[in-house]
Amino acid sequence: MTCTHGHAESCHRIMCRAPIASLDCMEEFSGRSLSLGSNPALPLRPGSTPTPGLRYKNLGKSGLRVSNVGLGTWPVFSPGVSEDQAEAILKLAIESGINLFDISEAHSETEIGKILQRTGWKRTAYVITTKVYWSTKSEERGLSRKHIIESVKASLQRLQLQYIDIVIIHKADAMCPMEEIVRAMNYVIQQGWAMYWGTARWSQVEIMEAYTNCRQFNCITPIVEQSEYHMFCREKCELYLPEMYNKIGVGLMAWGPLSMALSEAQNGEKIFLPKGSFKTKSHSYSWTEDEVNRNAALSPQGSWNKERMEEGRRHCDRLKDLAALAEKLGCTPSQLSIAWSLKHEPVQCLLLGATSAEQLHQSLQSLQLLPRLSTSVMLELERILENKPVRPPMISTLALR
Repeated sequence: MTCTHGHAESCHRIMCRAPIASLDCMEEFSGRSLSLGSNPALPLRPGSTPTPGLRYKNLGKSGLRVSNVGLGTWPVFSPGVSEDQAEAILKLAIESGINLFDISEAHSETEIGKILQRTGWKRTAYVITTKVYWSTKSEERGLSRKHIIESVKASLQRLQLQYIDIVIIHKADAMCPMEEIVRAMNYVIQQGWAMYWGTARWSQVEIMEAYTNCRQFNCITPIVEQSEYHMFCREKCELYLPEMYNKIGVGLMAWGPLSMALSEAQNGEKIFLPKGSFKTKSHSYSWTEDEVNRNAALSPQGSWNKERMEEGRRHCDRLKDLAALAEKLGCTPSQLSIAWSLKHEPVQCLLLGATSAEQLHQSLQSLQLLPRLSTSVMLELERILENKPVRPPMISTLALR
């Protein structure tokens, strides 16, 4: 298309303007290849280009762009990981194009602060998210203005940073007025201690209440909710958080794909699940097929009744089918789990943990699996899982009269 001289400037503005309707449209112009090599485990190359398939998305309906994969630092700074290993993981994350580090506890803040000082990375190159906790075990019970402000200032000292990109409030406090919470977060941002704020493990009702209070008292609204999301924990992230995004601009930062990942035994037969892998409305399942049989033998009339045994076997069958499908796709079940989570559009950033650089590298190869998750493959996964969440039907108030 050619422009006359008189319209050149306005045409340039139109062509350069990012689309408003879909913030993800700009991904198409990133120029990164999605080609798949014959070997999914690519060699590590220091200072290499960003991982193929890595994308940058606006978090919520804010202007903050983050990588679609973030690094959850809780496993990075766990007791079994040395300081050198932790630094290697962070360096690989930066080299791979990851720009978001999610921090879960005070120890991690201190350790990551030391690494950031040593490496000397530009502050503009990474996004730090850390949390204010509401815990019944803590002395500072609740989310009072005092607790929030003291927590943020303590985090800044441990991180040795001038500001935190996103302060996330972990769990809502029913005993503290929502007005006090949103006013405190607004104050934290106005002081320049944080750029944005968000929530973690809040219900859609609590998020909506916070948003309403922000609008009422002219406070800055939250931009993100951190929530568990994987093949066996789907309802909140697939049914309710997309609605939150469309209505009030709260995005989704997901975690948990590795918490339910299947570990491959050497003989290829036994599939082990970590505790709390499967969540239904009333139960949390965590067992191997051997455990099902053993517990049934020990207490046939107890909690391991026939119904629960049968449910356990169905889960084991699903896991075997998932492992078989992963083998067909040429990946591990862990990589399939990560790719499946990333395939869902509401996920703007997926948090991955790692205890070694090699583990992070293998997890990042999941990005190259995305083009292989065609419609037919996703339908096959739905057939195996049999747990696609469905909204309950709307009930007419007239019908109730």
